[in-house]
Amino acid sequence: MNLILGSIIVFASVLGGFAAGGGHIAAIWQPFELVIILGASLGGFIIANSMGVVMKSLKSIPSLFTGSKYKKADYLDALGFMYDLFTKARKEGLMGIEPDIEEPASSALFQKYPRTLKDHHAVEFISDYMRLVVSGNMNPFELDNLMDIELNTHHHEAEEASHAVQQVADGLPAFGIVAAVLGIVHTMGALGGPMAEVGALVAAALVGTLSGILIAYGFVGPIATMLARYAADETRFLSCIKACILANVQGYSPQVAVEFGRKTMASDLRPSFSELEKHLRGGK
Repeated sequence: MNLILGSIIVFASVLGGFAAGGGHIAAIWQPFELVIILGASLGGFIIANSMGVVMKSLKSIPSLFTGSKYKKADYLDALGFMYDLFTKARKEGLMGIEPDIEEPASSALFQKYPRTLKDHHAVEFISDYMRLVVSGNMNPFELDNLMDIELNTHHHEAEEASHAVQQVADGLPAFGIVAAVLGIVHTMGALGGPMAEVGALVAAALVGTLSGILIAYGFVGPIATMLARYAADETRFLSCIKACILANVQGYSPQVAVEFGRKTMASDLRPSFSELEKHLRGGK
């Protein structure tokens, strides 16, 4: 919704202001200038990045329209799962949860929380570190450091798409200049002809510069920022799970352990203490 609304505002402001000042919107439509700018940008994007990053960037397009995949319900689902997992470990011992963390897809406990189960990053994160907890070979400080290393690595990988798109945004104004220069070259070949024709060619060349700057700062740059924010959202979600696991390893009760996770949440997503307690007790 933000992408659509923001795009409408950008177009309405630029084109509306131009038309209100007496400009002819049809004069701005220069498809061959766009071919030069967008084509060169795409080529540079492919040259600069691995195919993995290119595919990751393409796969992130739907998220621009759906928004961040982590909502309040996802956090409540994850906290509810962690609470039940810790409670089961207390009742049955750490070996009692080993089947759940070894085979999450067939675990009745995981299946009780479908939002968490479908997030393969979260499932892998929980399984890996609870497996280390079950083995009993790591203290909380070592576990904390290892989690930080993985979260940093994961965050850098998640931000690759946003960095790649930001590089395109940085290069678009320059490609707009390239299109403008080519337009001027075309114009020089028409010198001596009708002034109306020469004027139209100069205007088309200037549209190249305009298009490069507008696309860069009105669309591609903000899209890169959106992708970076979505990457940060995923890191925050995993950090919430991390806080719960560490609190459990340090000996806190399941109720207190998930409270540690609740405190890591952003204020616009964080449930109240009573809301979380109601959810843990099975309330809807």
